[in-house]
Amino acid sequence: MNEDIKRIGPGARMSEAVCFNGIIWLAGQIGTPGASVAQQTADCLAEVDRVLAEAGTDKTRILMVQIWLADIASFDEMNTVWDQWVPAGHTPGRATGEAKLATPDYLVEIIVTAALR
Repeated sequence: MNEDIKRIGPGARMSEAVCFNGIIWLAGQIGTPGASVAQQTADCLAEVDRVLAEAGTDKTRILMVQIWLADIASFDEMNTVWDQWVPAGHTPGRATGEAKLATPDYLVEIIVTAALR
C-alpha cells in the first residue's frame, strides 16, 4: 500500500498530527499553563477532539494513549476528567507515567494514536 503522508498543522519544529496508512499520531497535547491538573486534562482532551475531527475521525477510534503527569500523585484528579470524556465501550490502550514536562507550568501531556475512518 503506497499512501501519502498527511500532516496536520505542520510547523517548524513539529506537526499537530501525522496521518499515514490509516493511522493518525497526535503530537503531545498540553493544557493551559498554570491551571489545575483537572483543567489541563480537560484542555488536552478538547485539543485531542479538535485534531481528530480535523483528520475526519473521533475519540471512538483511539487505539493507544500515553499520559504524562508532572506528579503521579495527581493520577486520580486526571482520571476524574478522563473517565467523563472517554466513551464507554471504546476505551483505548493506555499508559500513564510521571515525567518532568517542558516547563513546571505543564502538569499533564497526552499523546494519542488513533485509526482514521
